[in-house]
Amino acid sequence: MPDAAVSRIFYERLLDKNKHRFSSFSYAYRNDRNVHFAIQDIWLDVSRDARAFIAEFDFSDFFGSISHEYLREQFDCNGFYISDEERVVIDAFLQSREVGIPQGTSISLFLANLVCWRLDQEFERAGLKFARYADDTVIWSQSYQRICDAFTIINDFSAATGIKINPKKSDGISLLTRPGLPAELANTKSSIDFLGCSISVNSVGIKKASVQNVQQQISYLLYRNLLQPLRGKQLRGLVIPANGEDPALLTAMLQIRRYLYGGLTSQQLRNYISGRSKRIHFKGIMSFYPLVNDEEQLRFLDGWLVSTIFRSVQLRSKLLKKWKHDQSHQFPFNVPRDELVARFKEQRIGRSRPLEVPILP
Repeated sequence: MPDAAVSRIFYERLLDKNKHRFSSFSYAYRNDRNVHFAIQDIWLDVSRDARAFIAEFDFSDFFGSISHEYLREQFDCNGFYISDEERVVIDAFLQSREVGIPQGTSISLFLANLVCWRLDQEFERAGLKFARYADDTVIWSQSYQRICDAFTIINDFSAATGIKINPKKSDGISLLTRPGLPAELANTKSSIDFLGCSISVNSVGIKKASVQNVQQQISYLLYRNLLQPLRGKQLRGLVIPANGEDPALLTAMLQIRRYLYGGLTSQQLRNYISGRSKRIHFKGIMSFYPLVNDEEQLRFLDGWLVSTIFRSVQLRSKLLKKWKHDQSHQFPFNVPRDELVARFKEQRIGRSRPLEVPILP
């Protein structure tokens, strides 16, 4: 705890007097930039053109591989203000290792950006557009020659700092273009993944792996509440649905909503989208994706969610019937799929909130 407190104090002190030295295209570990700024800047720029050359590189063990010699060289150049006292504190955090900087301490966040300062400057001098979030970097240009220069810059940086390029996670140079357009490169993409988002010329979406994670979590919540209690050898502590009410289904819907939107209600979301509310704060998974505008993907997720809920409810009805509790004639087990959203919205269970499907906006 004392180390963490000292690290935080010196991180904030170093950042306050040096953040003006960092590149505008460095978005990590700063109080004037964040991941959403990076994604927005990338998409707005690539969407202006039908195509762009992209360079994507990933480093192996970025924090753990930084050369101390290279790091200390940065203290005395590039216009950074680092006092003798601050150098002593930094050395204290580095003394237990011969290479690399410790992860999990605030002061390492400043040092990571310090190490990459020269890399950012080389990109800018070469006329390249880029976005860097710690070691996650995407570079783009309309010029193939310039994008090839990016590889040389990355390679020189790797040699100087001791941070190796990860060939398995580095896609190298490719052409980002709209689907169906002719391309002279074999390595052609319609989208790139960056910080959990899938960015194309047309839209910003959620990357495939993240979509799968969302689906898995929602499926688990439905299974845990609706199906798992009915799969045991005997029923224990289970409220059997009756009179058109299923408390377990309400619990599942509330948990899914909390996972997606934290504590926000559908009305609060509608107020924000319509402009009646200027700002909302929440901790749900969708807070990571405020810039997503891929309507096709969102419609797919909405359809998948409704279908998954419908199938879970129908399977729950079959399991109840096996236990001699046939409720298939009443709500929610008698609701057709195409009426599920409307019927759930109208239904209340006791004095609780409406049994509403948390549709993605």
